[in-house]
Amino acid sequence: MSAAALEGKIVVVIGGTTGLGLSAAQAMITAGARVVVTGRHDETVHEAGRLLGPKAVALRCDATDPNSAGAAIAAAREHFGGFHGLYHVAGGSGRSAGDGPLHELTDEGWEATISLNLTSLVWSNRAAVRQFLAQGGGGSILNMGSVLGWDPSPQHFATHAYAAAKSAVIGFTKSIAAYYAPRGIRVNVLAPALVATPMAQRAAGDERIRKFIATKQPLDGGRIGRPEDLDAAVVYFMGDGARFTTGQVLAIDGGWCVSEGQLATSASQ
Repeated sequence: MSAAALEGKIVVVIGGTTGLGLSAAQAMITAGARVVVTGRHDETVHEAGRLLGPKAVALRCDATDPNSAGAAIAAAREHFGGFHGLYHVAGGSGRSAGDGPLHELTDEGWEATISLNLTSLVWSNRAAVRQFLAQGGGGSILNMGSVLGWDPSPQHFATHAYAAAKSAVIGFTKSIAAYYAPRGIRVNVLAPALVATPMAQRAAGDERIRKFIATKQPLDGGRIGRPEDLDAAVVYFMGDGARFTTGQVLAIDGGWCVSEGQLATSASQ
């Protein structure tokens, strides 16, 4: 990854104060970018600002507020003088709100999970597209998907509203990528499998799931992913090296989509 791959780029990371977003922000700064990161909690916002240093601005914003992404983009323009890319990471499990298998899914669980994982992304993409159109010259949007959007794990990850949201992210991304391509606006998706983030604590602490992952994600010793495993792809999609790439879904999954996990599944039955 070139130290100057993002020289001069100004990127907003929605959900960038912990986990995947924070790691990506650090990688983009290393590659020459300046970033605005957003998060929901004062303590993580403060810590992200401290870690990222003077090439970053950290803001407390709720991604489900339709005005929050616009505020972050305005902050990028005010502090750094421009806006070139949006990375939407914000999302998470709706299990505690009532997501789960369809027969157990509550109305509240559906609404909360869709709001967090899909509606918030629509709002941020809308704000980015409006700004790109206003200033001309195009730009890049990168959305957070999941392999569960098309490659389910019925035994261990039966959260059906979450799967619906992540599947919809792909359809939405491809649709707007097609529409805005003539204006130079690129829109792509990263789709990780299980990665060690705050959201993944339940799974990472479950011995049956760890055994499943050992064969479902067989690369590099059959481990759970790390946030930095996605960083090079983020830098690529945010940079000019991806200027001819749009509407794509890149699975960074340790082999999830080409592996069955049969040994771990049968061992856990």
